[in-house]
Amino acid sequence: MLTSIVGINWGDEGKGRMVDLLSSDYDIVVRYQGGNNAGHTVINDKGKFILNLLPSGILRDTVVNVMGNGMVVDLKHLCGEIAKLREAGIKITPENLKISNKAVICMPYDVLQDGLEEQRLKDKKFGSTLRGISPIYADKYFKKALRMGELFHFDIMKERLKGIVEWKNLFIEGGYKHEPVSYDEMVAYLEEYGGQLKDFVCDTSVYLDNAAKSGKKIMFEAQLGALRDIDFGIYPYTSSSSTISSYAPIGAGIPNHKLDSAIGIMKAYSTCVGEGPFTAEYFGEKAEYLRKAGGEYGAATGRPRRVGPFDVVASKYGVRMQGATEVALTKLDILSGYEEIEVCVAYELDGEEIHEFPFTDMLDRCKPVIVKMKGWNCDISSCKKAEDLPKEAYDYIKFIEKATECKITYVSVGAEREQYIKM
Repeated sequence: MLTSIVGINWGDEGKGRMVDLLSSDYDIVVRYQGGNNAGHTVINDKGKFILNLLPSGILRDTVVNVMGNGMVVDLKHLCGEIAKLREAGIKITPENLKISNKAVICMPYDVLQDGLEEQRLKDKKFGSTLRGISPIYADKYFKKALRMGELFHFDIMKERLKGIVEWKNLFIEGGYKHEPVSYDEMVAYLEEYGGQLKDFVCDTSVYLDNAAKSGKKIMFEAQLGALRDIDFGIYPYTSSSSTISSYAPIGAGIPNHKLDSAIGIMKAYSTCVGEGPFTAEYFGEKAEYLRKAGGEYGAATGRPRRVGPFDVVASKYGVRMQGATEVALTKLDILSGYEEIEVCVAYELDGEEIHEFPFTDMLDRCKPVIVKMKGWNCDISSCKKAEDLPKEAYDYIKFIEKATECKITYVSVGAEREQYIKM
């Protein structure tokens, strides 16, 4: 069985928590895109963990974790992430962590270029995490990136690196007027951090193909959400990779296999980190109350998340783009303090009410159409089954389920691993 866990909205929906919860039923968890530009926060019996590059299944002793060819890997960051988890008692060996030899290496010059470009853009910046993601994906499609497998052919790698550094300095020194990147420093970087990771690098495509053919249960873990997808998101305020479930077999290295299901993750309200249009956004005290209640600060950057009511238009679009066969609704408990709960059920565009998510350039002209529902105003964190929920909370779930046209099968009512309801 092949299942993807994907974000329905702008990211930060709680995918890591759901992967951690559901991974006990799977043999393998695969990250198939992105880099360390987003984080998955997981709280379980072992502690609280923020994972940027490692699949969330790494917290399960029985799960093999794979970093696929669709990822971009910051070597230094990954070494640090592994070290922190090991300090916390998490086992990480080549037996339970495998890195694709075709995954691309995010180099220090990519991080540098990312920051220089945001500085150049000033008030027109994209809201980059400054982790080098856009530059390294650009390098990949320029065919000027280094891949993990090249660490085993270091002399050839160093020769390629010479040309790449020369090319990069056309931008960094010639364009941005910054001091040039040092070739020797880049070689030293690859030696120091690449050397620590070589034992994890292998042909994960063969490994996953054999696993799938032998009936292993494989879960694919996405970063960010549908509205940050490079093709279907709010371009250009997107990530630089495909966050869509259909890309999972490709980014994992087994395009010859098809998904059996896609579990979409969405919050009981809306959140967004970074720049770009966000139609149903709260401001002022209204925003701060929800932000504090939900602890809405970016796991990778610590930036305050933008917040707002549940957005039916964006969520219905995300469900469709992700091909979600079911949905997990997270952070329902955060709305427990409200007497009345707002929901954005449509957009008003130039005086007309619309129900389909529009082209990005039209979003700034959209206004939210809000309906209000009765809140439950009581603690639901101890609820174990649907019958335990207050009627108003149950009605809210069913309203969202009908509006997004996708069955909600899981509802989280707290941050701990077991604080959820199977609907």
